[in-house]
Amino acid sequence: MASVLVVGSGLAGLIAAIRATDAGHTVTLVTKAALPDSNTRYAQGGIAAAMFPDDSVESHLVDTLRAGAGLCDPAAARVLCMEGPARVRDLIRFGVDFDRDESGVTRGLEAAHSRSRVLHAGGDATGAAIESALVATVRERAERALTLPAGTDGAGPRLLVREHTMLVDLVVEGGRVGGAILLGPDGELQSLTADSVILATGGAGSLYPHTTNPALATGDGVAAAWRAGAAVADLEFYQFHPTALAVPGTPLVSEAVRGEGAVLRNALGTRFMLDVHPGAELAPRDVVARSIAHEMAGQDGAPVLLDATGLGRELLEHRFPTITAACRKAGLDWAAEPIPVAPAAHYWMGGVLTDIWGRASLPGLYAVGETARTGAHGANRLASNSLLEAAVFADRAVRALGVSPVAGVDAGADTVHGTMDSRHAAAPSGRSPRPFADRDGIQRVMWQYAGVLRSGEGLAAAATTLAGWNRPATGPDADPRLDMQIQAYEDANLFDLARITVAAALGREESRGAHYRSDFPSSRPELAHTVALSRATVETTETNTEAEEAIAC
Repeated sequence: MASVLVVGSGLAGLIAAIRATDAGHTVTLVTKAALPDSNTRYAQGGIAAAMFPDDSVESHLVDTLRAGAGLCDPAAARVLCMEGPARVRDLIRFGVDFDRDESGVTRGLEAAHSRSRVLHAGGDATGAAIESALVATVRERAERALTLPAGTDGAGPRLLVREHTMLVDLVVEGGRVGGAILLGPDGELQSLTADSVILATGGAGSLYPHTTNPALATGDGVAAAWRAGAAVADLEFYQFHPTALAVPGTPLVSEAVRGEGAVLRNALGTRFMLDVHPGAELAPRDVVARSIAHEMAGQDGAPVLLDATGLGRELLEHRFPTITAACRKAGLDWAAEPIPVAPAAHYWMGGVLTDIWGRASLPGLYAVGETARTGAHGANRLASNSLLEAAVFADRAVRALGVSPVAGVDAGADTVHGTMDSRHAAAPSGRSPRPFADRDGIQRVMWQYAGVLRSGEGLAAAATTLAGWNRPATGPDADPRLDMQIQAYEDANLFDLARITVAAALGREESRGAHYRSDFPSSRPELAHTVALSRATVETTETNTEAEEAIAC
């Protein structure tokens, strides 16, 4: 058996820790905040799986591929849909109590699904229900481990949970990941060795000022993997949820609300989606988000309105208690009047490039959940496939621990465009007249130029601005206070990711899925995946000079 370090405590990290412990590995689970704090807690809509007699894996697969706009890895998408039902049954065994009605488990319809297949819990509190059940399971495993014989290393429990511990960097020796540098709650940096590292740190919603993610979503795992030399891919595909409540904090208004029949109206009261897409409000997320952005541009930036008044107060309060509470907190009564909504950064289709077993391009490194780019989502994730992906690929990563692939993850296997030698993407943090980047500045640049609507001119301006800043200074020498150290490491991660994300968006001279450029409004089928490297380890036949220049210091 092996020693395994799992980083992150959302659904993916918790499943990985549980599975690895049950398989007999010695597991250390570290998480930046408290164990229950993760992006999973905020997932409202539910988890999609072909669990019902009128549905099928093939139907779910077709919907997934269609939403992915031609960039899904068919093998990864098939694994997702085929193994999804078994993983949902696992969640039920772990104590997740999905909502039920007289016919059995309740299911909902969400955008771009051809069937009602989305399971939910607590109305619109699915993520919180899953997180709670899995946290309880992890704590039970950790307590049980204390009573068992020592692990394979001769000491310590088989499952150790370390909260308030941040990933700083990965340790690479001889071309293999062998552990990580961690910042503990005592403010000390420490090195932890492990046979395998599973990254499950979630996405990077904090790249943008308006996001449905919690503030801790700063892309720590993706940034650390990139710096260590692992390939990251498709970073330009950041999904913006169409409907976040346009009040401070931008709480999510689940797509399931539109699935129940709510409609979108502009400032004049016109239901504008009818003229945009045959699916109207249930069109793919990228279509709805862009349409809302266009409507907002035509009404001086004012939010559009989500009209759920036709659903009735009883349904809204019973089915969507979390959203109802958010509306009340903002002084809104959505049963009586339409509520203001606008797009917000929601989910990253890109991430650490992995195969269908969660293996990254660096031996010993695995990535699961939103941290990973498995290829299952393509250019645009199908609604409620995110929790499913986390469960499916976390399970597969544990099954693949210590098993070498026949051939490693090949960053050049696809037709790669915009491949970047990013050795110089992060500006040096030494003495320089250039200012240090800060989170507010990074967010302003990303929202203005690399948000819902993009252009080559705007992306080039973003690249120039970012290149004019120094990477934030990190470590105790920069500031001994623990909270400031954490913020500095987070800001440095966001700065690294902003630069390579903008470069990837510059390299993709087309519009596809979540990536829309006004100067290239059509898709180009010959373009495949954008891969960013922190070292010149992959040679490709096609290199995008503009993208390289955009990240050069």
